[in-house]
Amino acid sequence: MIFGSGLGHYVLSMTAEQAKPFVAPCHDLDIRAPFRWLKSGWQDFRAALGLSLAWGVFCWLISTLVTALAWKTGGAILLLSFFSGFVFVAPLLAFGMYSVSRQLCLGNKPGLLQTLRAARRPFTNSLVFALVLLVIFLLWARAGTMVHIFFPSTGEVKLEDLFLYLGVGSAVGAVFASICFMASVFSLPFIANRDVDVITAVVSSVNAVLRNRKTMFLWAVLVAFFTAVGFVTALVGFIVIIPLLGYATWHGYREALDVTGWDVLPQSQQGH
Repeated sequence: MIFGSGLGHYVLSMTAEQAKPFVAPCHDLDIRAPFRWLKSGWQDFRAALGLSLAWGVFCWLISTLVTALAWKTGGAILLLSFFSGFVFVAPLLAFGMYSVSRQLCLGNKPGLLQTLRAARRPFTNSLVFALVLLVIFLLWARAGTMVHIFFPSTGEVKLEDLFLYLGVGSAVGAVFASICFMASVFSLPFIANRDVDVITAVVSSVNAVLRNRKTMFLWAVLVAFFTAVGFVTALVGFIVIIPLLGYATWHGYREALDVTGWDVLPQSQQGH
């Protein structure tokens, strides 16, 4: 009987494990959703003002250091590459902030140690995702160097040749940026909150974006706008912008995906 009971429990556990869908179901998002996310993100920023500013200053220091190194070692070309590639690393800079919004949603007051402890469990998955982003970034950088063949290097530069160069470069960059955006926009909050593998999180994110193209296009435009503001303000604006976008992304994930089929990570209480 004991053996039979244990076998039955094992079968039920395997069945429950296999019952998890490969893709998290997504909801239909209206066009105003990104503005709700920003509003909720701003409320989280104010609710955890000290912690938000601490994360913002940390991200600003990293951005400033990398920018200075890029300028010193490679000049304007490497600096432009860093600016263009910022879209690939920005989601990782915001990863630690998801736990802030997560705790606020649960009615808890987040602290720095509590936030770091909450982010420790999914850290391995985040490193795997960072590796994926790194591969994408290296491919983008390689493609960017190949685009230079379209730039006229001899004789008088014609306007149509310059437009061709800028058009091809923009198209190549847009392809890689779109891939990164679709893969990361909801997957990292998913990983930070639920016991899910990287593949499922990424596929769920891509699926949600493709099923809500207009809404997610608006969100991408808003992210690009705030990122541009951060660069125009000599990176100082990122002290506020990065935490704000991180919190807003968390609320976007909660509204976009139905993740009830995956267990909540042990570091937090029950919640979506």
